[in-house]
Amino acid sequence: MRLISSLARSGLVLAILGCASAFATDKVTVAVTAIVEHPSLDAARAGIKKALGDAGYKEGETLNFEFESAQGQPATAAQIAQKFVGENPNVIVAIATPSAQAVVSATQDVPVVFTAVTDPVAAQIVKDRDHPGGNVTGISDFSPIGVHLDLIREILPSAVKIGVPFNPGESNSIALLKALKDLAPARGFEIVEAPATKSADVAGAAQSLVGKVDAIYLPTDNTIVSALETILAVGTENKLPVFAGETDTVARGAIASVGFDYFQVGVQTGEIVVRILKGEKPGDIPVRNASGTDLVVNAKAAAAMGVTVPQPVLDRAKRVIQ
Repeated sequence: MRLISSLARSGLVLAILGCASAFATDKVTVAVTAIVEHPSLDAARAGIKKALGDAGYKEGETLNFEFESAQGQPATAAQIAQKFVGENPNVIVAIATPSAQAVVSATQDVPVVFTAVTDPVAAQIVKDRDHPGGNVTGISDFSPIGVHLDLIREILPSAVKIGVPFNPGESNSIALLKALKDLAPARGFEIVEAPATKSADVAGAAQSLVGKVDAIYLPTDNTIVSALETILAVGTENKLPVFAGETDTVARGAIASVGFDYFQVGVQTGEIVVRILKGEKPGDIPVRNASGTDLVVNAKAAAAMGVTVPQPVLDRAKRVIQ
């Protein structure tokens, strides 16, 4: 009887230890891909990880957090999407439009959350923002274009022509360019296009605007932002003011923008991922617009480009870079 009792106790202990071990190694996998690495998209990724951590998903303990960048190459984005789908993670997070398109094309089963996508309907990522259906939902970061144009008008009262470098192969850029063209005339602006299909073309696109425009506006275009320094150099050398569609670019040398804090955009995205990990279906979660807009001014960059920022603009800025 003692032997049987001892074996029973041993079996019970082993069973408990086995359950505890299984619980300890029970991790969720979140696979993240971005079309390219630059400060805004990197901040979004950090925000996603922060939201997961706040919800109790700790990397290395209860979370496998994978990341791969497509280095600006749509073909590579498609390869990463196929790889991640084959691994069958709990959720795939796609940062920026080209990566989101690649992942959505690769699976109708694995839950997908996109972020930093300007117009998910136009990009054919979802059919309906309020009722996305299927396995996809996410966060849109459509820029406040009218506010941006008003800001340029306030800083440059006499400006008429605004040059816009953009990648015609990025659907988000096409959507932003259309919004610019729709809203510019009422504010006395004319939009001058400067297409660049790859990062190596950006410098030439910026240079083509010299002498033709009064300012350059940079949309949230990943191709353009990945080659930002070349545009800023053109602006500084030619005293041609450069404005941006998001505030991280201002920190890097554009004059001003009203935009999202992309770390917070990432946090908002991560909160959706957590909802899915806890059992909600992506298709039942409406696509959200990113929340929060801040005015950031780079007074040092403005001076280098021959611009004096009006005091009222400086007074209401959340951050002024000197």
